[in-house]
Amino acid sequence: MKVEALKMEQLENLKEYCKKHRKELDDSFLYDEDLHNFKIDGENPTYILTDSSGNIKGAASLILDDYHRRGKRARFRIFHSESHDGQYYKQLFEEILKHTKSLDHVFLFVPLLNQKLKDVMEKLKFDVERYTFLLVREDLEVREPSIPEGFEIRSFRPGTDEDAWCMVRNAAFSDLKGSETAITPEMVAKMPSESDYLDGGMMILFENEKPVGVVRGSDDEYEDSPIMNIGPLAILPEYQGKGLGRVLLRAAIQFSKEKGYKRCVLCVNADNEQAKALYLQEGFVEAEGVVCYRYEM
Repeated sequence: MKVEALKMEQLENLKEYCKKHRKELDDSFLYDEDLHNFKIDGENPTYILTDSSGNIKGAASLILDDYHRRGKRARFRIFHSESHDGQYYKQLFEEILKHTKSLDHVFLFVPLLNQKLKDVMEKLKFDVERYTFLLVREDLEVREPSIPEGFEIRSFRPGTDEDAWCMVRNAAFSDLKGSETAITPEMVAKMPSESDYLDGGMMILFENEKPVGVVRGSDDEYEDSPIMNIGPLAILPEYQGKGLGRVLLRAAIQFSKEKGYKRCVLCVNADNEQAKALYLQEGFVEAEGVVCYRYEM
């Protein structure tokens, strides 16, 4: 077995490898569309483990786009070996580390049920940063959002509301683990052109003309069937604790029902107890959990 940098002629084999194993892993960046758009470049350093016949038996690939670089970190798209031999993981990891000199840390999510990969992470001296849970709501019956006087929910206006969206999201998430890095108006401007975009699914809560909250509903898939993903849901810190998060959540669930979805889904950090309590109160049920492992440089 040997570890080598991914070559163009091996790209399709890597994609098939990712599809084969993605149910064992965090598949956030292993959907068909992600793999279709995957390129061999500086933003995606990738190494593969191959046998004597050239078959791929393991892979490690980092996401090193502008957003992650500004946060001085990189996320694994995939880190996997079919044999779960710690030595093979170590070899893949040593090659990947050559691309991380300007970073503070690298991280990846591992499903709580994947004990073999969790054991490997601990042997490689990764630390547990946080736990995140996937919550699903099967029943889309929801009470009308009770919007307080002086507040109004408006649909996002492409070309106009990018700065407002960033202001709210960045202020609300500045201390939220994993989301501390600010997004840019350029990033928000790309959202309406993405395949998961739902017209009207991006909403902003205003107090008079001041943006104070945002929520997004996007097209997704879970357990091989369509589902609407809710996120981000953010309220300016000085407006939190006033029931406005519940207002936006109910608006998103209502939108999901109007779009014909039978279920909706969202993710929440385990240490964000207030948000998780809200979601459970509003009918969401914990379906899956992942642990975020972090390796400090």
